[in-house]
Amino acid sequence: MYYSIRHLTKFSYASPVSESIMETRMRPRSDSNQRCLLFHLSVSPRCSVFSFRDHMGNHIHHFDIPGAHSQLVIVAEAVVEQQAPAALPDALPSSAWDDLDSEVERGDFWEMLLPSEFAKPTPLLQNLAAELEVRRKDDPLSVLRGLNEQLYRYFEYVPKSTRVDSPIDDALEARCGVCQDFAHIMISLVRPLGIPCRYVSGYLNSRSEDHNRSPETATHAWVEALLPGVGWVGFDPTNNLMAGERHIRTAIGRDYFDVPPTKGVFSGDSPSELSVAVRVAASTAPSALDEDQPIPADWAILVEKAQEPPRPTAASQTQQQQQ
Repeated sequence: MYYSIRHLTKFSYASPVSESIMETRMRPRSDSNQRCLLFHLSVSPRCSVFSFRDHMGNHIHHFDIPGAHSQLVIVAEAVVEQQAPAALPDALPSSAWDDLDSEVERGDFWEMLLPSEFAKPTPLLQNLAAELEVRRKDDPLSVLRGLNEQLYRYFEYVPKSTRVDSPIDDALEARCGVCQDFAHIMISLVRPLGIPCRYVSGYLNSRSEDHNRSPETATHAWVEALLPGVGWVGFDPTNNLMAGERHIRTAIGRDYFDVPPTKGVFSGDSPSELSVAVRVAASTAPSALDEDQPIPADWAILVEKAQEPPRPTAASQTQQQQQ
């Protein structure tokens, strides 16, 4: 299956700001069952865009707009080829926990086992773990499948109920949140079991018949856990899904802190407003980029080329978007 993605981000400022420095993580990854065939990043006002990869293989694009501007618009467009992941067994063998421990001991998974900025143990999380009986039992795959469904049923999905910097306790207390909260809570419950678990940022192609809780006009987040003899397997607790062909991965990290779609700063004391629109369209053949909504000729168009980004300067306010 092929997917065409258009991701529009607009920062509007009440009065002109003097500089914006921004990083984006919007280019879909090419690995496992996914291949990014085409990617364009367009920015207004015009600027130079530099691209590089971090140590996890995520594509990062960096730009600096030094002049005064009252809005910043970013349009990311991609065409991605997806293949369905291999079918999983109903359960792993009885030796799976020992096999997992051996694989973890041999590999370099410590980043995905330790607490991180938004995925860390708290008393409320420990209470939830006890209530849901999260422990080593049966086999790792069965535990993860069960937890995926438990979190889906335990928490309500409520848009804008938390912020990008909300700790997991906010969602735990309210028993509601957005997809990044579901992902952070699952990661925080899974890592103490000795299962490496990571955060995935991307898109979900939602179809009306699927009745997904996450909106189709926004980015999405889920988790991947390492299973012995299988590799990294995706779980989507927001929608009680195993991550599959409709889950399009843009970045992986310890938690949201590592992989926001946009992250930057600007100089000035003006209030800002963020608008985001996402569209994901499926097709049986690769398509060209959207010709119905062409990018204006006076915008900066990214030419992919690995370069070192310029050293950022100090600035006063942060700006990033929630999933």
